[in-house]
Amino acid sequence: MEKIQVNHLDFYYGSHLALSDISIPIREHQITALIGPSGCGKSTFLRCLNRMNDTIRGTRVTGEVLLDGQDIYNRNTGVFELRKRVGMVFQRPNPFPQSIFSNVAFGPRVLGLGNRNELAHIVEESLRGAVLWDEVKDKLHEDAFSLSLGQQQRLCIARAIAVKPEVILMDEPCSALDPIATQHIEELMRALKADYTIVIVTHNMQQAARVSDFTGFFWMGKLVEFDVTKSMFTRPSQKLTEDYITGRAG
Repeated sequence: MEKIQVNHLDFYYGSHLALSDISIPIREHQITALIGPSGCGKSTFLRCLNRMNDTIRGTRVTGEVLLDGQDIYNRNTGVFELRKRVGMVFQRPNPFPQSIFSNVAFGPRVLGLGNRNELAHIVEESLRGAVLWDEVKDKLHEDAFSLSLGQQQRLCIARAIAVKPEVILMDEPCSALDPIATQHIEELMRALKADYTIVIVTHNMQQAARVSDFTGFFWMGKLVEFDVTKSMFTRPSQKLTEDYITGRAG
């Protein structure tokens, strides 16, 4: 079942067409990886899924992005509510200059949850969901920047899931991490898909092959191929996909 269905999406930076005629299904409770060379439009497309590009002056979108059948670009769509439903984890860990507890509690507080006991429960539940609780439970009021980069990224994931999103977008979440921290994030993604729909942008094709259920290959603003990940990496239908996966292109 599709959680998000994108139909004939074009995206413009001013007069420049950055994404052309993108149609792609994002399956519920599955991990969809977006691969392709730098500058091909992967991250731009990812930001289209929760309207993060709205913050960039001069951008324009045509086509549809349907979340549970409703177009998120409809003028009646509340962007705040949309971004609660479709959360984002960025390329580099970006904890707030606050305590570990306050980072995770930030979203619930914005939503009006001020009860200390309720917040404490949400913080613990979210840190457990991000497989971080056992590492930080005795230092919740310490500075978030005291954590390692890998722990900071899991903290950002905990902060994202604290508001109970339905979809988590991840823009190269492991690019700044060492191999061990990367393994932790990949294991976490596989666990999280039981409760969330995940879309990940990655330059690491081995990572896409390891963690994703479906893969979309982007090239120069176009979606060249979309398929089950195993099929994409073993029997790609497009010559350009095969060339990219094998290192002959890109």
